[in-house]
Amino acid sequence: MVKELQFDYKLPRYVFSKLAGKLMPSFYWNSKSSCVQLGDQSELVLPNENWVKVKVKYGGICGSDLNLISLNDSPAISPYASFPFTIGHEIVGEINEVGSTVSQLNIGERVAIDPILSCEPRGIEHPCSACRHGNFSLCVYKAEGEISPGLLIGSCRDTGGGWSSYMVAHKSQVFKLPQEVGDLNGAMIEPFSCALHSVLQNPPSKNDTVLVIGGGVIGISIIAAIRSLDIDCKIIALVKHELQAEFASHYGADDIIFLRKSTYTNELAKSLDGKVLKPLYGTEVIQGGADVVFECVGKKQSVNDGLRFAKSGGKVVLVGLAGVMDGIDWTMVWLNELDIKGSFAYSTEDYQGKRVRTFEIAIELMRLGKVDLSPLITHQFSLEDYKNALYTATNKNNSAAMKVVFEP
Repeated sequence: MVKELQFDYKLPRYVFSKLAGKLMPSFYWNSKSSCVQLGDQSELVLPNENWVKVKVKYGGICGSDLNLISLNDSPAISPYASFPFTIGHEIVGEINEVGSTVSQLNIGERVAIDPILSCEPRGIEHPCSACRHGNFSLCVYKAEGEISPGLLIGSCRDTGGGWSSYMVAHKSQVFKLPQEVGDLNGAMIEPFSCALHSVLQNPPSKNDTVLVIGGGVIGISIIAAIRSLDIDCKIIALVKHELQAEFASHYGADDIIFLRKSTYTNELAKSLDGKVLKPLYGTEVIQGGADVVFECVGKKQSVNDGLRFAKSGGKVVLVGLAGVMDGIDWTMVWLNELDIKGSFAYSTEDYQGKRVRTFEIAIELMRLGKVDLSPLITHQFSLEDYKNALYTATNKNNSAAMKVVFEP
């Protein structure tokens, strides 16, 4: 038997974790009564002849995984999951078994996995309109079909996930890696594809000013995506930590602003050629701002900053998986006629005059040497050492961590 790290929703576990985790966050994963448990992985069976089994080389820890473990996900997501499921959707591995109808994939090939469980993996006979147009992230049948509900591999009990030794994927989800793309870059294809999707769906124009809020992996990947696509615009990064600033500069940010409560508003307004206006009370108002804001944190402060630091007629792209939150001031949305756009995962993009899967673009940019994201992987852990891995991933400043991965 091999190990896997699962999330199992049961009301007593949920209540215990919700209460204990507020006192000590490690209780979310560091207790026999939490929803996260390390167990033995049973033999995975291919759902049908169109699937393959993959031996996982690296399984990344995503911010959305930490959100799940900390029980911060909106209940609106729960219909699109089936419990218990093996966590992990950032996956690079090697094909271990192929279904009888799979002709283009071979045992031993290195692959990255697009984890979205849309119509084709689900065996939907008449695909939804979104999937017919290649917009797999917008599939409406993520709770139907031949496999259990799940937005992604990593939230479906039938597929396994990246936090295990083996998982299964439909042949349409499997992308071969060329020799030029090593395993560490392969582990970054999924988060890089998230960034590419948000940029290609909302491309800045030449001479635009772009504000990237958040210096985590997705924020840095947004900067890397813009530069690897040769978009000539000014990029300002709003970050918390020195390591984030170093990576933001390395991947092409023109200006770095630190999120220091007493100074960042004035510093950011200056970088944006804006003015700070003082209201009667409350948060300062910004006149002027960025043409495009990529909000990559998903917290109340970052969303509010995204809205107030966008220029009149500007666009705010919500990449950070914001959930239920109070205290958002929507005044600038109507006052400045802002365009608010959500971005989820990856899909099919308009790229160089063709419709191309996001994963294919990410792999090609890496193959060409336009981007190397392997330095973002700062820590590697075994599954058995998951408590230290999750502690490291949730305490990035103290641990000087960016991307933390499991090596099953």
